[in-house]
Amino acid sequence: MEYEVIIGLEVHVQLNTKSKIFSTATNEFGGSPNTHVSTLCVALPGTLPVLNELVLEKAVRAGLALGCEITRFTKFDRKNYFYPDLPKGYQISQFDKPYATKGGLFVKWKGQAEEKFIPLTRIHMEEDAGKLIHSHDPSINRSYVDYNRAGTPLIEIVSEPDMRSSDEAYAYLNELKTILRYVQVSDCNMEEGSLRCDANVSIRPKGEAGFRTRVEIKNLNSFKAVKQAIDYEVEWQKDMYGRGETFQQMTKLWDATLLKTIPMRSKEMSHDYRYFPEPDLPTIEIAESFIEDIRKTLPELPRQKKERYKVEFGLPEYDAEVLTSEREIAEYFEKALIISKEPKKTSNWVKDEILGIVNKENISIDEFSIEPERIGKLVSLINSGEISGKIAKTIFEDMLTSKDSPESIVEKKGLKVVRDDKELESIIVRVLEANQESVEAWNNGKDRALGAIVGAVMKETKGKADPKLANELILAKLGPLGEKKKTS
Repeated sequence: MEYEVIIGLEVHVQLNTKSKIFSTATNEFGGSPNTHVSTLCVALPGTLPVLNELVLEKAVRAGLALGCEITRFTKFDRKNYFYPDLPKGYQISQFDKPYATKGGLFVKWKGQAEEKFIPLTRIHMEEDAGKLIHSHDPSINRSYVDYNRAGTPLIEIVSEPDMRSSDEAYAYLNELKTILRYVQVSDCNMEEGSLRCDANVSIRPKGEAGFRTRVEIKNLNSFKAVKQAIDYEVEWQKDMYGRGETFQQMTKLWDATLLKTIPMRSKEMSHDYRYFPEPDLPTIEIAESFIEDIRKTLPELPRQKKERYKVEFGLPEYDAEVLTSEREIAEYFEKALIISKEPKKTSNWVKDEILGIVNKENISIDEFSIEPERIGKLVSLINSGEISGKIAKTIFEDMLTSKDSPESIVEKKGLKVVRDDKELESIIVRVLEANQESVEAWNNGKDRALGAIVGAVMKETKGKADPKLANELILAKLGPLGEKKKTS
């Protein structure tokens, strides 16, 4: 039987505010256990939450970037459950009145010709729980709690169950991460827990309406893990239905060592959490002026920027995609382009030479040693004919370990292109005399001989000859192709 895969993702994003969502405790990754806490974080009696206004601002910013409708009136609720890393015995979250609804994003993945729009259900704000640390020594049967993460501001982005493959889910997460980083609400670092994803997976026979039993998969700490877990779960469910068996709605964990999903518990329903309005926080009215002020500060988003690069600069799809994959890369390219005025040549240097080093060294482009203005000037020198592409590579190597401008390196090392007709002509005469076999081949109609002669001239000038001028002077000396052959 052929099945259709149904996938919905719940993505928790840690907002990059300096303090936590309801307290003044620092919102910083790491630190010794239980040092980034306040009395509120550990739920001491008498402590009351106060909403961090910057959390609301960044949450609204993310919602607008994802095309959501921002609710004018929203509130917080208590989500009740008992777990040692939740000191209050409940989590402050949002239930029936999330601050943002609808919206969505366009995705495209390998083998997909057209973009697909993935709609969102909602985005809501909530606080994070603490972290349990279990002893690895089997003789010490203990667990410890670190509350440094308790109270960290989160937004939970819930998609519609509209994805139909793990490739689609992978593309969705990549695009979501790119947008959130563009609007600077989070660093989306999965290794530090700034972005966490739960996948809801079910399958149904092709053509069947409605949804069958779904499984929620947790412990997905990379986009690769999300893809692997979905693929495994789909095959598990196919096997269950193929044997005529059913299963309950449940939560599973992804085991990255065994590469399989493992049952954790039966899946809770919303009524299990006994939601009720948070009595210690008032209803929030989000003013239209507040929303519009944030909307005005949104940068050009990656999808729009990519289209502009293709139309305004005439860049190929691949170039535009690479250059807009991160906001910092796009900013670097645009700063270099102001100097160079050459979109395609600048694109080639950024995506090939610079990102090659950035990716190899696992650094951000902001940490790269050559400023965009110097790259722009390097491209400008190539374009003006003052240096050749080969010489540019030599200059680039020098720029990596110095703060010298490309012009000063050219002057210091005498790397200017030889453009003096008389000087270049005398070099060509010497080269032709030393390469009579190539001259003879040209005269006999073999056009490949020209490449050998040009190469010899470039070698003689150490790559400093103007290639265009060299070609013209060589052809003037050689005469028409196959002349000897015609006269014989």
